Amino acid sequence: RNDMITDMLGKRQEEDLRALNRAENEFRSLHQQPSQRREWDLYDPDSLKKDKPARVHDDDPRCGISSLQKFDGEDLNGKARKKYQDEQNRKWFTEQMKEKEQAKNNQAFADKLYENKMRELDERAMDLQNCEDQCRRAINMATKDFNKAQDQERKEKERLRDQQTLDDNLTEIANHVYGDILTENPAIAQSAFGPHRVIPDRWKGMTPQQLEDIRKEQERQRLENERRKMEEDLRNKEWERQQNANARAGLLMEREADRKRRDIQKQQADENRRLGQ
Repeated sequence: RNDMITDMLGKRQEEDLRALNRAENEFRSLHQQPSQRREWDLYDPDSLKKDKPARVHDDDPRCGISSLQKFDGEDLNGKARKKYQDEQNRKWFTEQMKEKEQAKNNQAFADKLYENKMRELDERAMDLQNCEDQCRRAINMATKDFNKAQDQERKEKERLRDQQTLDDNLTEIANHVYGDILTENPAIAQSAFGPHRVIPDRWKGMTPQQLEDIRKEQERQRLENERRKMEEDLRNKEWERQQNANARAGLLMEREADRKRRDIQKQQADENRRLGQ
């Protein structure tokens, strides 16, 4: 496109130069004839033929009142003046036609440049719109993935909560089934005032199995707490990683769109500045 504009400007410059040379040659042919030089009378071969008569023109200072060379109504330079006026009119008409043709060509060239510029601006606007659409689709996709991850995490929490509830219920049922009351365990001497109190007249001390069960239950609770804590830490880390990834992706897309928009605006400003010069 720049090569085409350069070529058109070069052709226009060459045409202006040719028009200037033609005008210069016409001016020389009309106003710089050898007979118009100051020293022409020194080497004019027809000097005698061109010798001044008694009266040259209407305003000849040699023609006084008593010379009988000037009369009212005479016009000695009428034909020459009319011929000069016709030539001048033809010249003006030719120059006007050339100016009109040049103006027409300039207008056509300007219209073509304007059309090309508008087409280029439309293409840039379409490119910018496509870029914005791509960024919007990418952001929507990232948001969809983020919402999907949130939904999966919510379902996983609900599943773990339901599983924990089920485990607690099964544990409670097992405790009732295998408890001292239903099994008629003689170690029923535990006091009703609290699990840490017993009935003295019935209590015979804790059996090794009870002690072992307590230790196992403590160990199980400790392991269960550690497992829950590890799962919670993993879920928090995964959630934080997904949030950071989505934020970085959105930021990169917005930066890319801003950079392309600034490049297009800068190119448009440079093109307008160049055309304005």
